[in-house]
Amino acid sequence: MMRKAHAVYERMVWAWRALLLCSWAFPAFAELPDTIERIKPSIVGVGTYQKTRTPAAQLLGSGFVVGNGRYVVTSFHVVDRKLQSREGERLAVFAGRGPHAAIRRAGRIAVDARHDLAILRISGPPLPALQLGDSDRVREGELYAFTGFPIGAVLGLYPVTHRGIVSAITPIVTPKDHDSQLDPAMIRDLRRSFDVFQLDATAYPGNSGSPLYDPRTGRVVGVINMVLVKRKKESALSDSSGITYAIPGNFVRDLMERSEAGRAR
Repeated sequence: MMRKAHAVYERMVWAWRALLLCSWAFPAFAELPDTIERIKPSIVGVGTYQKTRTPAAQLLGSGFVVGNGRYVVTSFHVVDRKLQSREGERLAVFAGRGPHAAIRRAGRIAVDARHDLAILRISGPPLPALQLGDSDRVREGELYAFTGFPIGAVLGLYPVTHRGIVSAITPIVTPKDHDSQLDPAMIRDLRRSFDVFQLDATAYPGNSGSPLYDPRTGRVVGVINMVLVKRKKESALSDSSGITYAIPGNFVRDLMERSEAGRAR
């Protein structure tokens, strides 16, 4: 009996040491809950609203608030669609949580199709904004988190958080083994390639537009992308790999600066 109790005690000690080691090696693990609570008011759903439709609200992706609190960043493919304007369909941002979510009218003010990014301006009072970090400083092996709406609003407007490491920083276009595999579109993409973050985490199409952020500071270093990157990197695969990718956040900063410069003219 004493030996068994001693063995249980030893396992508890080793488990406690492992927990301390994990907290020391990855302090973001301990800080992530506080960061999530802080950034959630800045996470929004992006979609369309049509009063005569059932359901009236349609969530197409995720987004996050930046700047003065009246701008939202999302993926371009989320808002790249023709609206049924004559039937009253319009772009909308869904802010808040659960049954208390508010619908904000939205309009595109800047897009970057190459990097699949868009900036929307929303109506109403400003929302809490997230700060952009420097994505050039991101290193492979670092731990990050992202928050958004992976399965839309099927379960209500409740933000969901995933976390994982940056497993690779890799070109958005995968070179082909033979010239015969290339077509004009692929050649054009290879000439205009840029690096993206490959993540050891699980995301879904509804996560497109979610911020990838530092678990300690909440600073955004990327935008989750579940469409453009997969189409370019995984074109040779018969089935999707399930790998998650993110567009580096410095492209968001560039788009914001170009948008502000355009409005200043």
